[in-house]
Amino acid sequence: MLFSMLRSVSICLLLIVFSQARALANEAYDVKGQIQALAIDSIILDIATNGDTVLAVGERGHVFVFDEQASPQWLQVPSPTSAHLTKVFLITPQRGWAVGHDATIIRTQDGGKTWQLQMESREIEKPLLDIHFFDEENGIAVGAYGLFYRTNDAGEHWQSEYHQELLFEEDVDYLAELKLEDEAFYLSERSSLLPHFNRVISTTNDQLVMVGELGLVAVSNDQGRQWQKLDFIYEGSMFNAVYVKDSLFVMGLRGHVFKTDASLTNWSEILLPVTSTINGVMVKKDGNLRLVGNAGVVIDVTLAGKTQLVEQRQGENLVSIVQDPQGHIWIAGTKGLFKQQ
Repeated sequence: MLFSMLRSVSICLLLIVFSQARALANEAYDVKGQIQALAIDSIILDIATNGDTVLAVGERGHVFVFDEQASPQWLQVPSPTSAHLTKVFLITPQRGWAVGHDATIIRTQDGGKTWQLQMESREIEKPLLDIHFFDEENGIAVGAYGLFYRTNDAGEHWQSEYHQELLFEEDVDYLAELKLEDEAFYLSERSSLLPHFNRVISTTNDQLVMVGELGLVAVSNDQGRQWQKLDFIYEGSMFNAVYVKDSLFVMGLRGHVFKTDASLTNWSEILLPVTSTINGVMVKKDGNLRLVGNAGVVIDVTLAGKTQLVEQRQGENLVSIVQDPQGHIWIAGTKGLFKQQ
């Protein structure tokens, strides 16, 4: 019962940012993302940077490229999809991928100027929430209800994986019994019992950490082929993570932020001045963290755990934060992009 209640809360929070334009996206599903005059002020769900390239993605398949010399500085480019895009990743300044609803994956090979559709399936009806590449050929994409794909050819082909080792113990027993009784129902249930995989990051020596629903924190030492769940001190959902100076920080539901050392065993909580859900994080030039979250909060956190509320913007949820090559901080959310002064 507790798991069911927590999952319901997590699902509601997962959908808060995404749901506002879902009906409109369904109407326009069969068309490509459209160039729109006010798109930059619509829901933007992620920003990424590598070298001089800065990209942003959001609802209706919108993709934007940053140009310091242009006016406006954020230019919308054609997109091969109208599905909401939730995450963008650059392995080099030229090559990158974005993922989103309906298991959508698109790729750029020219710094975001043009994009190609690699995968999209309305039948899956699950969003991909993150994508990570180890090099220009090998990568993984993860999402809601344990959605997990792998490629070894730069995304030309994606293979689905099911990570049973990340099931809750009671669900393992339940599925084992169900498989003996009803194979068809077993397959249906199996596809919805894994937690949401919200974020995957690399730490050191090719180690991966993935965070997600219901207190999921897991580690992999083989590029995500096998995962080990860590003992974690909180059962709420985690939406982001960052590894800096031999410390792992994870953050998420209701302003909960936790820190552990390189052993990934000794957890301590960092108390924030607000209880807003934290969605995004960046490492500042001084090595400390800046967080963004719901209710428009922007919070600085030192590696020692000291916190300060920097800003609170009314009427919007903040989702992602990066620093561009010129040192400007950009924040994305439900009212588009803005540069923090």
